[in-house]
Amino acid sequence: MKTIIAAYSGVLRGTGANFLSAIQDLPSVPWPSKSKVEKQLQVISVMQWVLSFLVMGAVCTVGLLYLFFTDCWLIAALYIAWLVFDWNTPRQGGRRSSWVRNWTVWKYFRDYFPIRLIKTHNLLPSRNYIFGYHPHGIFCFGAFCNFGTEATGFSKKFPGICPHLATLAGNFRLPLLRDYLMSGGICPVNRNSMDYLLSHNGTGNAVVIVVGGAAESLECIPGKHSVTLKNRKGFVKLALQQGADLVPVYSFGENEVYKQIIFEESSWGRYLQRKFQKLMGFAPCFFHGCGIFSTNSWGMVPYSKDINTVVGEPITVPKIESPSQDEVDLYHDMYVQSLLKLFDRYKVKFGLLETDTLALH
Repeated sequence: MKTIIAAYSGVLRGTGANFLSAIQDLPSVPWPSKSKVEKQLQVISVMQWVLSFLVMGAVCTVGLLYLFFTDCWLIAALYIAWLVFDWNTPRQGGRRSSWVRNWTVWKYFRDYFPIRLIKTHNLLPSRNYIFGYHPHGIFCFGAFCNFGTEATGFSKKFPGICPHLATLAGNFRLPLLRDYLMSGGICPVNRNSMDYLLSHNGTGNAVVIVVGGAAESLECIPGKHSVTLKNRKGFVKLALQQGADLVPVYSFGENEVYKQIIFEESSWGRYLQRKFQKLMGFAPCFFHGCGIFSTNSWGMVPYSKDINTVVGEPITVPKIESPSQDEVDLYHDMYVQSLLKLFDRYKVKFGLLETDTLALH
């Protein structure tokens, strides 16, 4: 027995030596570097938001209808009952979640571009505010990251101020997407929602409105600096009626992350875009970014360009329940001049030329 064990041990020792020798002769496996892993996580975090915005509502709606024809129909029925019960919540301050706003995924989202929030003045928690965000871009990446999450530290930079990013009311009619948006403090951009946040929710609220809307998204071109603002005065009238201070916000680089196909004004393509915008509230844009695996190919991944969001100086607005058109025009002019001043002050710092100007439409 001892002889057999000794012989077997010798075989094992020989096999082990041969195995180690074979391992050493194998070519080394190239493991991805830490920077590459982080870059892929950043791409995943951005695409998660893009796909959520584009298809989450439709997919969840179809999925909910499908459940009614399966053994899980009770789950769908319970959710529909909850949806009916909870229907007015988005218009009554929503249901924000600090946990969701502080998800690690948003930090990867921020670092992909990267996105930065620049504070220029203090904001008093004893006041309410309306932020006018410019430009719209394709997906408002800067607006979402800065005001729909805590990735850039909004609460630390503006203590006592609670941001509410306003978006299309139609998004809050879609199952699950509505809850996802509300968790970030996002609300419908309609009069009922705005009035509630500025008059029934105390002070220290900042409603963020992308003033240019769908019309401005059609002018989103890299290197172009223009905003749709001349005839957009409803947010100024709302500020006067609620006594909320106006704050201009400009995101340098928002237009750079996608390339858009622009149709001639007299073309059928532009005509259909305008019609769709009037019917649905948003305009279909034909755009492209880069591919997931190659920046030289076309795809849905946005280009990695710096987005610097500058929050300007607040304009003190008195409360006037029934402002005249002259009063609305006066504060609208003050807002426009403040926005132009903000653009001119920071344009060179963020890579623009001294001769670049902000066009108003």
